[in-house]
Amino acid sequence: MNKILSRFIGVIALSFALASMSWADTAATQALAEKLKQYRSYQAEFIQVVVDGSGSKVQESRGQLKAKRPGMFFWKSESPFAQIIVADGEKVEVYDPDLEQVTVKPMDEQMTSTPALLLSGQVDHLEEAYRVTRPDGASMGEEFILEPKNPDSLFLSLRLRFRDGVLSEMRLRDSLDQVSVLSFQSVKVNEPVASDVFDIDYPDSVDVITSGQ
Repeated sequence: MNKILSRFIGVIALSFALASMSWADTAATQALAEKLKQYRSYQAEFIQVVVDGSGSKVQESRGQLKAKRPGMFFWKSESPFAQIIVADGEKVEVYDPDLEQVTVKPMDEQMTSTPALLLSGQVDHLEEAYRVTRPDGASMGEEFILEPKNPDSLFLSLRLRFRDGVLSEMRLRDSLDQVSVLSFQSVKVNEPVASDVFDIDYPDSVDVITSGQ
């Protein structure tokens, strides 16, 4: 499985400087939770660019994602490597067509706290999982920084950017000092998403690997 995508949803899942924060954690957390609560579903095309600590591009990929409450998530990377990742609230399936392999993992605590699932999970307990702040100079309520409180988290920090109230970008920094930037385009909020989107259709010849049981 692509290690960069794993940082976004568990088998997918930024440390930005956190000095000079203007909001108290509680106020920022409540503001972010209110935004995310409005998302019953979220669909978008994405461009993901990964850069290393020196600023050099490591990888660029494109694809689409669909998220639907509660806990349902679809991610399809179309280039440079095809991959489909689906979460149904109980398990995560990762399908690599080129490898003819599907990996199935349970939705444990580590996976449910990953960034992409913020769009499809419950956010009432956001403060328990993250320290949320808003950077000085950001438009009111349009940018947030999240630091996971779990020391075993798959990322160090995450910056969410909204444009006109709609999530437009995620920036995630990992322990290797790599930054993954997800830019969302053609965003659709609260439009119907068919349930069969979250079922992976793959040939019988594909190897299925189940782990974490």
